[in-house]
Amino acid sequence: MNIKKILLIGGGGYIGTQLAAELLRRGHGVAVLGRKQVPEYVLPRGVIYHAGDFSNKELIDSLLDEYEEVVHLAYATVPNTSFIDPLADLLQNLPPTVQLFSEIAKRGAKLILVSSGGTVYGEALALPISEGQPARPISPYGVTKLTLENYAHLYASTHGLKFICVRPSNAFGVGQRPFVGQGFISTAIASAIKRLPIKIFGRAGAIRDYLYITDVASGIASALESGHLSETYNLGSGTGLSNQDVVEAISPLLREMGFETQVEHLPERAFDVKANVLDSTKLHSHTGWNARVDFPEGLRLTASWLRDLHA
Repeated sequence: MNIKKILLIGGGGYIGTQLAAELLRRGHGVAVLGRKQVPEYVLPRGVIYHAGDFSNKELIDSLLDEYEEVVHLAYATVPNTSFIDPLADLLQNLPPTVQLFSEIAKRGAKLILVSSGGTVYGEALALPISEGQPARPISPYGVTKLTLENYAHLYASTHGLKFICVRPSNAFGVGQRPFVGQGFISTAIASAIKRLPIKIFGRAGAIRDYLYITDVASGIASALESGHLSETYNLGSGTGLSNQDVVEAISPLLREMGFETQVEHLPERAFDVKANVLDSTKLHSHTGWNARVDFPEGLRLTASWLRDLHA
């Protein structure tokens, strides 16, 4: 394996912090660029932190001269906020990312574009979803993510951009903060601990593919090290669970801890894809990646962490 100096743009968040730890374990040098003066999450020892906005061309130019590979995780919105202001979603994310593609291509560096397996496909034709299924997103968030993917392909064809795209499913696990607009599992567990109702949109809620955070990190790292250029890889468990399924799975765990679950059903939201389950066969075939933490174990770890956090 070749040891690389890797820059994680937007790496101060939940997935980025775990990815930094995984890359360090694999022997790489890791740096993170984040908007905040102090990263949102505690980064592993040995990671270099740069504070600044990746839309700042002078800053990006200086960093790209130093690092051989880039993982792009930065995104300014989440699906529900993108629906409220779709134009802002586009303007905050598209121009700086296209600029980034251009600068990476000029230097011959390698890019991992972390997209969204949960939103780019839209309503699935069949489950689990393979990379060959049509991508027809129904949220501004998904449309912008898919547009970024298309620009990456454009720059690969016209500017020689060396890139790999990864479409992760729904990450969950220890460290994921609840009540931030993403992360149903952590929010559901924390709601029960705080004796609040768990909000489900629709009768059973959306069906999603949940993957433990360390498996998300190892999947992205495997694509970086062994993926094929200009390929797109799904990264998921291959199992679909509705919001109601999740509540039924966490209820016995929480009852053992002294907490009961209660559900509040709300109207369905137009931008929620009804079912999203990813087929990761291609990632396994090209890189050998496999998930290591099964869903019940991931739930147990997450519930214990949140209980201790709120004790």
